[in-house]
Amino acid sequence: MNTIQTLEKKWLESLSRHWWVLFGRGVAGVLFSILLWTLPANESVETLIFAFAVYALIDGLLQMWTAFFERKERDNWLILFLWGAGSVLVGFLVFFAPSLTTMALLFYIGLWSIAKGILEIIAAVRLRKELLGEWFLILSGIISFSFGCFLLLNPEAVAAVIIWVIAMYAFIIGLFFIALSVKLKKVKSINALED
Repeated sequence: MNTIQTLEKKWLESLSRHWWVLFGRGVAGVLFSILLWTLPANESVETLIFAFAVYALIDGLLQMWTAFFERKERDNWLILFLWGAGSVLVGFLVFFAPSLTTMALLFYIGLWSIAKGILEIIAAVRLRKELLGEWFLILSGIISFSFGCFLLLNPEAVAAVIIWVIAMYAFIIGLFFIALSVKLKKVKSINALED
């Protein structure tokens, strides 16, 4: 087994050991989308700002937690930790600056989604030999990247339907994360049987 395969196996083992963190991120995305769909339209922008801030904080804190506790097993733990910290920073920025306009919020969400999509695609490519169903992560990355590009290229068109578009995005990504976490839990079970 070469170095890359060894690193990929360690990464998969780490992900499968903490499958519940990904599950929690997925549940947070689904709850975020339900919140946006159920609140009155006149409260939508304020709700979007608050809900996105909470979602980014939870997502970032869970990623930072995973990176920190897996730092001995991952060479790239600092990158993952900083990515989580960036998500937390965006969450705080949005939460404590509610006067942000919808366009500024779209810009932040668009950049965040593009970066998230790229990282998910890279992770899926690296894990393709180890993880059955890696297409969940590839598809999640493609959706995240496409969504971010769409937001940055069409802010005026999106402004009218921003709540529904963001809610649908969070819902789909949340479902993909939940599905991937179930796959990772099965990998954990298989690895436990092999030991």
